[in-house]
Amino acid sequence: MSSPYRGDDALASLLTAANVSQTPADIRALLAGVLAAPASHDPADWLLLVGQGLPADLIEQLQALKAALADAPASAPSDAAQRLADLRAVLKRRELDGFVVPRGDEHQGEYVPPRAQRLAWLTGFTGSAGNAVVMAERAAIFVDGRYTLQAQTEVPTQYERKHLVEDPLTDWVAGALPMGGRLGYDPWLHTVGWVEKTRAALERDGIQLIACEDNPLDQVWPDQPPAPLSPVTPQDIAFTGDSAADKRARLAKGLADKGLAAVVLTQPDSVAWLLNIRGADVPCTPFPLSFAILNQDGAVDLFLDPRKLAPQTRVHLGNQVRVRPVAEFGPALDAVGRGARVLADPSCTSAWVFDRLHLAGATVERDADPCALPKACKNAAELAGTRAAHARDGAALVRFLHWFAGEAPKGELTELAVVDRLLAFRQSNALFSGLSFDTIAGAGPNGAIVHYRVTPDSDRRIEPNSLFLLDSGAQYRDGTTDVTRTLAVGTPSPEMKDRFTRVLKGHIALSTARFPRGTTGSQLDALARLPLWRAGLDYDHGTGHGVGSFLSVHEGPQRISKVGNTVALQPGMILSNEPGYYKTGAYGIRIENLVVVQPVEVEGAERPTLGFEPLTLAPIDRAVIDTALLDPDEIAWIDAYHARVCESLTPLLDAEVAVWLAAATAPLIAAS
Repeated sequence: MSSPYRGDDALASLLTAANVSQTPADIRALLAGVLAAPASHDPADWLLLVGQGLPADLIEQLQALKAALADAPASAPSDAAQRLADLRAVLKRRELDGFVVPRGDEHQGEYVPPRAQRLAWLTGFTGSAGNAVVMAERAAIFVDGRYTLQAQTEVPTQYERKHLVEDPLTDWVAGALPMGGRLGYDPWLHTVGWVEKTRAALERDGIQLIACEDNPLDQVWPDQPPAPLSPVTPQDIAFTGDSAADKRARLAKGLADKGLAAVVLTQPDSVAWLLNIRGADVPCTPFPLSFAILNQDGAVDLFLDPRKLAPQTRVHLGNQVRVRPVAEFGPALDAVGRGARVLADPSCTSAWVFDRLHLAGATVERDADPCALPKACKNAAELAGTRAAHARDGAALVRFLHWFAGEAPKGELTELAVVDRLLAFRQSNALFSGLSFDTIAGAGPNGAIVHYRVTPDSDRRIEPNSLFLLDSGAQYRDGTTDVTRTLAVGTPSPEMKDRFTRVLKGHIALSTARFPRGTTGSQLDALARLPLWRAGLDYDHGTGHGVGSFLSVHEGPQRISKVGNTVALQPGMILSNEPGYYKTGAYGIRIENLVVVQPVEVEGAERPTLGFEPLTLAPIDRAVIDTALLDPDEIAWIDAYHARVCESLTPLLDAEVAVWLAAATAPLIAAS
């Protein structure tokens, strides 16, 4: 049992004795930010923000204060109707007829901190994509097809339900506001492209789109969490393979060659990659929320809360990186933009940044984030790290699969129990730093929900003679993993085997593809779908996304999808290969490996040729394969892949699990 907190006077004495300059009030403010960040797998890592080598009695009291603050009762929340009424009152005072509330933050990221969960606070909707519009008499929420049922459950009846794509926000606003209406928006929370498109559509109906200097919703959110605080630490060059100084110099030269004074970086993973730093301000993605300006001379202005910096990080950054509070970001844009050409990526940069640069007199060049492509093309050290991470991750997954094979037939396992058990296996791995996304564990019909997340309310028992879809991944200091396996519990039906084998055929077709340099992922997408298309089947998600190196599990600019992607695949790019099939109300199937683009030798090739090397090491469930649907080359691929899995992972397993793996990866022809 931990010691109780003895009070601020006792803490002050301990801080003084340890030569720590912070006061108890400083520590409380720091802890407010720490508690607004995701819970760390290491509950003591936040102590770096107080100091290194702290005495045991001080550490004990700091942890006791953290526990006391975490357990403090929250203020009673207002109901949804009151929140809506409070926001409407503020809009009326500001002479706004409506306001857009997106699900997003200043970085347009996939994961957002509690402080930016404005849509959830206002409406109760907790999905990862959507918008609400609030007007004096009407309100609506816009979500896509993934979240239709969820919105019906979570969002109160004061909001009309609209489809994010099929019911355009601008059409609804035009029908709800009169000529001359004023619709407000927070320019921090929307890209410049969204603003320009929305403004043009609304102006046709005589409606003005008004940028708000501050967010009116924040004015009525009394207990809005502070910005998150997690330690910013260096990423070792053994994992990055390239120093931050060299990266800065190369990108700066590119700016100079184009006559650009600077580039504004608003994507935290780009900043983390450029400066070889990592953090944990949002779930599942190890970066600090930050902005940066890379100047033509290679110097960087880094904008984040200086309290985040671990002591060794200041040394790591060096004197060419100026650490500045986020409040100085605007003035810095004014200074760099004065009469200069400045690069900003319109696809991910907030309209606020573009507005500020234009007002400063800058010529804003709209182009891709210059960190994106080199970040996507992993170097030798990054690839060595990700291979090592996949081996450890594969061993953990095999230990889990061995356990699952023994427990699932008993009929007592639930989805939540599986999620917890798999996490426990992964946590025992070296360099484990958390999950790379919330595990998708879909039993039976829940497997047909592509972005399913189990909750205590939805937790389903894994039934006999069913399929179980498990999509999971982890973050390791040396790499990021993402793997999906569909597992048979009992005897799968002939239809299940047919669909599974068609998905597997598509997976193999993509994995074995050979293609000339210059080919994009969209040109390859049909290879994975063709076996399903031949049976009149398909799936409604992309076939592959890029993956970072101890960064985001969803990384651009590369992807494999039907939608046109103009970025050619290049050596070192890591992508997922994950075709699937989903029968609503019955079951879901997905088979996912991560692969890396590599040069390949093709006899007689007239052009440089590329292919994919599988990184993921995990058996594919042979019980769901209909070998009659496979040709000899496909059978040979499965057997070769399984032989590699067995050879690579057996040294990492105990004898009992190794025996199970040998059986799970036995030659397929023996099972036919």
